[in-house]
Amino acid sequence: MPAFRGISRRHFLITTGAALWERSIVADEKEPVIDIHQHTGYLARPDEDLVSHQRAMGVTKTILLPAGTPVARASTHQGKSNGLAAKCGGNESAMSVAKANPGEFFFGANEVTDLETAHMEVERYLKLGAKLIGEQKFSVQCDSVESRKLYELAQEYNVPILLHFQHATYNLGIERFDKVLASFPKVKFIAHAQTFWANIDAAYSDQSVLYPKGLIKPGGITDRLLSDYPNFFGDLSAGSGLGALTRDEEHTRAFLTRHQDKLMFGSDCPDPAGTGVECTGAQILATVRRLAPTKAIERKLLHDNAQQLFGL
Repeated sequence: MPAFRGISRRHFLITTGAALWERSIVADEKEPVIDIHQHTGYLARPDEDLVSHQRAMGVTKTILLPAGTPVARASTHQGKSNGLAAKCGGNESAMSVAKANPGEFFFGANEVTDLETAHMEVERYLKLGAKLIGEQKFSVQCDSVESRKLYELAQEYNVPILLHFQHATYNLGIERFDKVLASFPKVKFIAHAQTFWANIDAAYSDQSVLYPKGLIKPGGITDRLLSDYPNFFGDLSAGSGLGALTRDEEHTRAFLTRHQDKLMFGSDCPDPAGTGVECTGAQILATVRRLAPTKAIERKLLHDNAQQLFGL
């Protein structure tokens, strides 16, 4: 074929393809994205930087997860884990930012699991419009009596509850969590963090290794729970989520297909930028867009599943 107005066919196809690719990226950025995992005060980040961070990522709706009351007791590692171990703000802080940015930011309700007043404190904010309970990030057994009281509250108010699983540190006993899921079939449990993500691998044997690397064998605890329990969901956030997505990309494509209705985007990053390699959330977004096997699956992970679960 002759050149078109002095431009070769090959050059025309390359430049046209590049333009279409650029337009597709812009389209992706304009599509709605729900972030189910962010915090006020994260490592002392000002609220205005939080808001600009979310907008820079292209997030259109954000759920803020508050910390519990600062106390010195075993469940907070004698205070070392106050503020979710990251200086995060509490219930009032999360609600304040949400009220100042209606329709863009929403808030959760939280309290230290084994405080006698936990049930009342969480219920107070549920009545004020909290969308979920969490982030539960305290050193308690995941099937403790105190934890079960909050699961019952989640069931009563028909809201999800988000738990941070970290071996020997937070929400202990993931190997028994199947019994919790069976006991509370109406409660939507969202799991997050190192021990949740490490256990997608059936070959994972040392629970003390929080960030395993290498190829993944399907069928780990997490993989089975996502498959077997309709009320169990996963949060893609933080370095643990990003590491799990990128360590074995062939597995990831199959995993995202298998659990396309059970996984949701979260960022859980404290940086002020919202872009670039220093922003975990931006990297997770890029990874999902790159590895999701279809556009429909991508939309589920970045928006649709959270919209349905939280009614946003």
